[in-house]
Amino acid sequence: MDADRLLTAFIGAFFGAAGWLVVGLFIQRNQFARVARNSARAVYFELAVNAIAVGLARQHGVFQPLARGTFDRLLPELAALLSMDDLQKVAQAHMGHAGYDQLQRDPGIPATVRRTILARAEEQHRDATDVLVRRAFSQAERARLVPPGPEIPVEATTAPEVRT
Repeated sequence: MDADRLLTAFIGAFFGAAGWLVVGLFIQRNQFARVARNSARAVYFELAVNAIAVGLARQHGVFQPLARGTFDRLLPELAALLSMDDLQKVAQAHMGHAGYDQLQRDPGIPATVRRTILARAEEQHRDATDVLVRRAFSQAERARLVPPGPEIPVEATTAPEVRT
């Protein structure tokens, strides 16, 4: 085998291996980004359900348990996708669960304190869902999303008066 053929084979092998490596890294990076985005979507829906529960507690005094399992399980993926400030907003919504649980268990907490804590929890959930909508959904998907926790007028929640 002469030197020209050997050099050509080495150059071809080098560029083939380099191309395979670049394509593999590109595919792996895209897959990682897709997993992180899907994780953020799952946490968004968990927070949306929690926002509805917090809104019900604030408006009507009806407490439902708040979920956090998805957030706990997918936190590493969220940390890779979100900036520190955005991750902090999402984490703060989950940190407020302790105060919510305390309100649920202790009816002796004054009404003004209850309203303040629930309003803050609702604000934290809104901030967190805004972050996740911005980072996890495309523009077309954002247009189709229904915001969590629609306001329910008090009139719609009261039973009609029965006359006899």
